Amino acid sequence: MKISIIIPILNEAATICKLLSHLIQAKNTEDTIKEIIVVDGGSVDESKKTVQNFSNTQRTPIKIVSSEKGRAKQMNAGAAEASGDILYFLHADSFPPKGYDIDIIKEVHKGNEAGCFRMKFDSNHWWLRFLGWLTQFESKRCRGGDQSQFITASLFKEINGYDEAYVVYEDNDLVDRLFAINKFVIIPKYVVTSARRYREVGVWRLQYHFLNIHMRRWLGASSEDLYRYYKEKVVS
Repeated sequence: MKISIIIPILNEAATICKLLSHLIQAKNTEDTIKEIIVVDGGSVDESKKTVQNFSNTQRTPIKIVSSEKGRAKQMNAGAAEASGDILYFLHADSFPPKGYDIDIIKEVHKGNEAGCFRMKFDSNHWWLRFLGWLTQFESKRCRGGDQSQFITASLFKEINGYDEAYVVYEDNDLVDRLFAINKFVIIPKYVVTSARRYREVGVWRLQYHFLNIHMRRWLGASSEDLYRYYKEKVVS
């Protein structure tokens, strides 16, 4: 049983090699990773060239794939290229724990076809530490894409992958569907993710808007409404 790691990127030339190095060094054994697929959503920096140059120095196969912009589209494009038994979706600024590959494979062997790790930010801000603490609980309300996501290739195909209608909330939508069929487990180890967006926007401002997005979704907002709000309040 082997894992295909899928990483959507957009203008990550400055940091993507740090993650790729970590993935290779933190895996338990050479035989578990089928490939690493980096899916570029139209970067205007040197992201693609940087990944290609790095891949030329590694034994682990690293592919660079082009896709339309949007995490859901990029992750589906990566899944379409993957040949592993397990798909592992990872944000470009999230670093899984040592031995992540064996942890994932063990869960699949136990019959857990999908799940994630717990998560903590690379920040000592008390609120961000609290958000990380919440990820230990087995609730879909405590999930997010920064925790990474593993799923068997067969189950991913069965549930039709990520819903590309979502430009934001795509990870939560997938988790909602997996919880609905009782196909989710939380591995009790931590992915460390960057708090850079919180530093850029401000912890309280960004958290307010994220909570607003979740509330709007729970109240029935469409994917277009969520994206419109995100673009107006967070990106602008």
